Amino acid sequence: MTEKNIHIALVGNPNSGKTSLFNALTGLNQKVGNFPGVTVDKKTGQTGLTSTVSANIIDLPGTYSLYPRRADEWVAYRVMMGVDEDIAPEMVLLVADASNLKRNLLFCSQIIDLKIPVVVALTMMDLANKKGIEIDVPGLERELGVPIIPVNPRKNKGISELKKALAQTAQQQYQASQWDFIPNKDAAPAAIEGVQQMFPSLSNYASIHYLINHENFPLTPQQQENIEQLEKDNNFNPTKTQAEEIMHRFNRIRQIMQQNVVEPDPLQKKLFTEKLDNILLHRFWGYLILLATLFLLFQSIFWLAQFPMDGIEWSFSAIEGWLNGILPQAWWSDLLTNGLLAGLSGILVFVPQIMILFGLITILEDTGYMARISFLSDKLMRKVGLNGKSVMPMISGFACAVPAIMTARNIENKKERLMTILVTPLMSCSARLPVFTILISLTVPNKYYLGFLSLQGLVMMALYLLGVVMALIVSYVLRFVIKMKEKSFFILELPIYRAPRWKNVGITMIEKAKIFVVDAGRVIIVISLLLWFLSTYGPADRMKKIDEKYAVLTEKAPTQEEKDVLQKQFNSEKLQNSFAGIVGKTIEPAIAPLGFDWKIGIALFTSFAAREVFVGTMATIYSVEESDDSSLRKKMESAVREDGTKVYTLPTALSLMVFYVLAMQCMSTLAVVKRETRSWKWPVIQFVYMTGLAYLMSFAVYQLWK
Repeated sequence: MTEKNIHIALVGNPNSGKTSLFNALTGLNQKVGNFPGVTVDKKTGQTGLTSTVSANIIDLPGTYSLYPRRADEWVAYRVMMGVDEDIAPEMVLLVADASNLKRNLLFCSQIIDLKIPVVVALTMMDLANKKGIEIDVPGLERELGVPIIPVNPRKNKGISELKKALAQTAQQQYQASQWDFIPNKDAAPAAIEGVQQMFPSLSNYASIHYLINHENFPLTPQQQENIEQLEKDNNFNPTKTQAEEIMHRFNRIRQIMQQNVVEPDPLQKKLFTEKLDNILLHRFWGYLILLATLFLLFQSIFWLAQFPMDGIEWSFSAIEGWLNGILPQAWWSDLLTNGLLAGLSGILVFVPQIMILFGLITILEDTGYMARISFLSDKLMRKVGLNGKSVMPMISGFACAVPAIMTARNIENKKERLMTILVTPLMSCSARLPVFTILISLTVPNKYYLGFLSLQGLVMMALYLLGVVMALIVSYVLRFVIKMKEKSFFILELPIYRAPRWKNVGITMIEKAKIFVVDAGRVIIVISLLLWFLSTYGPADRMKKIDEKYAVLTEKAPTQEEKDVLQKQFNSEKLQNSFAGIVGKTIEPAIAPLGFDWKIGIALFTSFAAREVFVGTMATIYSVEESDDSSLRKKMESAVREDGTKVYTLPTALSLMVFYVLAMQCMSTLAVVKRETRSWKWPVIQFVYMTGLAYLMSFAVYQLWK
């Protein structure tokens, strides 16, 4: 028997339980991409409705009405209006929150009037019952003319009934309502008829939207001109029409609710959510609890990720050792171990942090506290041109800028979202920790003040604070530089507090890890292989001379120990004369005012793959086993310049740390910024301004301290 596959658009208000229902229907049978032309997540998933009918469910961004303001709302709107060239759903699954029915029915009535087959999933019934709300579901079905199925995705209740209703609608047992929810044609009879003569399949209500938003639809120039003429001939006023429509809809919704919904006395005692908000949104305790929460979030990313990250590093180290033992010495084996394998480890080692970060953020979102964080921090953020929703991406940047930039998608205002993306990499991510740790241990005395305040710890904290302060300053400047005229409204619905949905947390963690590995991973692998080539090969005549020189020296060496020393010197000299080494020598005059030598120059170049590569590069340059941290510290401590002075003095170390705080030295971050902004323009601007800022600040620090 041939299986029928239908396409269903999943729509609803934000915080109506849409994500829970999507996960309940599709489980792990999900794909995440982007809608064409915009950076808005396109989540699709497969589910079986009956033995002969399966469905491809497209989870559209949450929206409150068919009058879009944000980029994600335009995505949902275009699909609903049937003008999206890639997505054409046969029917709509609309999620409505039973505890906020009046607001949800506005969007529901608009979708019904488009004359698309609709099934309504009524969520939050348990919360409605707690509020004392009683809903006559059969009566509501009669009034709306569409099937309504109460569901609880968290407990998997009503899902089979919902699938049955979807299958019956697909088989045309339920059809789109024949009558309008409100008399739409009365709004502009002649203009609507004119549009329907051009597009006979349009409903009265869809025709109104063609009159209002036709400029945003893929129509021919002649069709655009004809609709413009219809507007002029009939004195069509979009703003007035929209206002009157909303008023009529709410009047009809009020009548329906009086007949089918029993609501409690509005003076009933406050719910648990409201009582908890008195504490969590308190003007003093609220901020104290917020700081404690963010501290725990920040620390947990390191505490929880430490063991899996160590495990991944150990696994790759073991694999590399095993391959080195069985593979012959050849260029391709070196490429495999030091190029491809090193690149893979650089990607996968951060997967635990990314999964844990998004898991914790999903828990904060599910419980309802994330909205409170944005609310509390909006006042500070607004002063520097951002808004409260910028806080979580910036905090997430302390772990890794890549997923942090991805979380900026929930900022509706384009300018504020772009500014958040541009400043988030200034937060000191975990990849900078190895650099800070080794340089602080080399140059900062291990002193304690008041018996418990470590000087080394204070320097480390100052580096993190520097990143935060510079991000706020840069944001303040960018607000005047970036010319985007888009009004910013910080309108935020505070959802009720609920227990986190652990299944939803798990699915989110897996999906975000997949996005990072697939999207950012491809770029990292390519550049890792490129850096391996540049660090391994150099001009043929130089490399030939080095090979000949050390072949003679090795032959004359009497002991294996001396041969090992020569091998390390050989590797170091080859690196110095490789393409990467030549780059280091070339840029040395430019970085000398910062206190850096050519070896640090190579590290600056190679650590573009990932900041923590600095330590590995130093280990290679100083011919020391990478795993032997103490030996590396000793070598770096004893490193001298050509004039005999120490390389790693306090001024040089401070200058280098400040450079790593502020410089854009992470290709995966640039790759993700390109993906999120859909242009190379902003990654280039970001790279230039961060590198310039890092250079100036490092120059100032070195010149002052030396």
